[in-house]
Amino acid sequence: MGPSMKDVAALAGVSPRTVSNVVSGAVPVAPATRARVEEALRALRYRPNAAARSLRRGRSGLVALVVPEVDSPYFGEIAALLSAAAEERGWTLLIEQTSGDRERERHLLDGVRAQLVDGVVFSPWSLRGEDLAHRRDTAPLVLLGERVGDGVADHVVVDNVAAAAGATAHLLALGRRRVAAVGARSRVGEDTARLRLDGYRSALAAAGVDHDPRLELPVDALHRADGAAAARRLLAGGPPVDALFCFTDQLALGALRVLHEHGLRVPEDVAVVGFDDVEDGRYATPSLTTVAPDKRALVREAVRCLAERIDVRDGEDPGPRSVVVGHRLVVRETTAGRAGAPPA
Repeated sequence: MGPSMKDVAALAGVSPRTVSNVVSGAVPVAPATRARVEEALRALRYRPNAAARSLRRGRSGLVALVVPEVDSPYFGEIAALLSAAAEERGWTLLIEQTSGDRERERHLLDGVRAQLVDGVVFSPWSLRGEDLAHRRDTAPLVLLGERVGDGVADHVVVDNVAAAAGATAHLLALGRRRVAAVGARSRVGEDTARLRLDGYRSALAAAGVDHDPRLELPVDALHRADGAAAARRLLAGGPPVDALFCFTDQLALGALRVLHEHGLRVPEDVAVVGFDDVEDGRYATPSLTTVAPDKRALVREAVRCLAERIDVRDGEDPGPRSVVVGHRLVVRETTAGRAGAPPA
């Protein structure tokens, strides 16, 4: 068992209340006294009981992250970043998986772990505005992803239209004119797919290139196998193609495998861009050009919004907020070639 506040007080020659005031910072303490207490804290390696403090304030110290897939590289990175950010605030993070199922998402929206959590960061794939409007749970909520139900909860988002337009424009700048959109429609993440398709089409229009509906490829899900299946359908009898803009890196990695199987060179024959900047893409052969959302900023802003909402649960509501975080295009070998120069 670790040292108690009484142990620290005895070593510093002060009362336990003085130690509590130093630890919490809630009450001013004379500099000399504070110095003695801090020295005793270091000597005994005392660590405050965050759980006890939270309970005294009527809080559990638990927050939840709800994601579609815990084994997704993208959501795995988000979970790791959020776990670290939660630890810095003395929170314990619980993680729930929905598989993108609407009923599961609605169930968790109405209460995570019997409402034992202080707040929820939620990345939905299938929720609708009416689901949020009729939410029964009162725990503070921050949404990652598209603006499901504007004016209902805080959202932290990436500008998917601008990001997709930039990725497509990059391919067009290489002289590609038959750019396929892999993931243009999906049974999951429909809002995200729609916005990325809007960005893809806007870049084509800006370049004076008509969009061909046959190059807008639907997928069942957002995994490697779905990207591979879409690429096989395209190469088996679809229109000619000289570039792929894949709506996730997982789709792109699956498509890359099929291009290799068909003897097509990347990027010489077909250039490829993904979305998410997951680690697998950095080590693929060839390495994957991708849209990199600022995941650290995404998590930082989500935690900031959640903390502010937890602090004002019984006070003034700041009202729903929308925060847009940045993104950048990371150019690698699937568009630049091995030497880092544009492909011929």
